[in-house]
Amino acid sequence: MTISSHLSELKRKHDALSQRVEDAQRSPGYDDLAVVDLKKQKLRLKEEITKYAN
Repeated sequence: MTISSHLSELKRKHDALSQRVEDAQRSPGYDDLAVVDLKKQKLRLKEEITKYAN
């Protein structure tokens, strides 16, 4: 797997997590802990994206 394809996959996963966070926050009675976990996953992906982009 090339670096650019890996970066593309990481960005795709990050976008998917962003959508899941938004969906969860819009639903009534959403689970705060689940949203926090999703946001942590997004942050890890963002850090990895930054590492490979530089």
